[in-house]
Amino acid sequence: MEALRPAMNHGGDVSHGHGLGLSSSLLHARQLSSSSSKSTLFTGFPLHGKEFRPRQQLLVYAKRLSGLEEALRIRRERELQGTEKFRRPPPLRRGKVSPRLPVPDHIPKPPYLDSNILPEISSEFQIHDAEGIARMRAAGELAARVLNYAGTLVRPSVTTDEIDKAVHQMIIEAGAYPSPLGYGGFPKSVCTSVNECMCHGIPDSRQLQNGDIINIDVTVYLNGYHGDTSRTFLCGDVSGPLKRLVQITEECLEKGIAVCKDGTGFKKIGKRISEHAEKYGYGVVERFVGHGVGTVFHSEPIIFHHRNDGPGVMVEGQTFTIEPILTLGGIECTTWPDNWTTLTSDGSPAAQFEHTILITRTGAEILTKCEESNL
Repeated sequence: MEALRPAMNHGGDVSHGHGLGLSSSLLHARQLSSSSSKSTLFTGFPLHGKEFRPRQQLLVYAKRLSGLEEALRIRRERELQGTEKFRRPPPLRRGKVSPRLPVPDHIPKPPYLDSNILPEISSEFQIHDAEGIARMRAAGELAARVLNYAGTLVRPSVTTDEIDKAVHQMIIEAGAYPSPLGYGGFPKSVCTSVNECMCHGIPDSRQLQNGDIINIDVTVYLNGYHGDTSRTFLCGDVSGPLKRLVQITEECLEKGIAVCKDGTGFKKIGKRISEHAEKYGYGVVERFVGHGVGTVFHSEPIIFHHRNDGPGVMVEGQTFTIEPILTLGGIECTTWPDNWTTLTSDGSPAAQFEHTILITRTGAEILTKCEESNL
């Protein structure tokens, strides 16, 4: 589940402006007063309410390489004008959202359900002992199995609400809680983000169409630990440019994971992802980032997917998500009045992949990989 990008200047120093305040030990967040996409940031879910006021406010100052951007734009246009012409589907429209599904009383529930206010991001890095690692593996494996099952439901005419109900049932039958349900008031058990929806799509009555792409984001809370994963699936006969976008996004995730090990700087993840995405002219969304995950849904470290000079190194036993979002066009976003559904501002398609990983001495173990399926 995506986390919000803190703001720093390109030299890595803290500066002032709207956004999150990030220090070496504490990350605070709030929703900005403006409703525009350029001033609203997210950590997992939209931040709202007066409770979220940062101790420091930050702004990003980034150099724009106009020549490189122009070259990438031309490459992207050439791909879209290739042998198979890309036809953009009609814009997404909100369908009917059904009532929140119940969870049996015997299933342990996360503490944030006591309030509809979005929790602050925990400042604690989640580093586990042997028992904690075992529980993280169990939560990750369940999340992966649920996601694999959800992917088998993707076909034309199926509604995202039907996918939500199936995911919800599978999770509670496993004795777990669907982490998104009730998190900051989120009304569903899974996020379903179709076509130009970057993330946090709310399942509804809209039927999937032939040629759609859909990201399904599953998080489960099992035995006190969260396992978080997502994947973009193809619905029916998907065009070549969209297939390529999905493929490269998954490759970006793999390349980001490949650099991870004890002692490695977090900034190497964004560097490796950006290098690969730029080869194909894709935009890497900066507004949403990965995050620490474990007994707490969202915590430090914050994982940037774009080039950055962020501080910090990985530690053996630590768990966090990597979850890049790539687009065929611009990376700016717009959020619907529901305060969750976030779309590309220019309507271009977006794809995302996510894993929860465990840092080891020599590399990274993917905790949300299910060997029983090759999806």
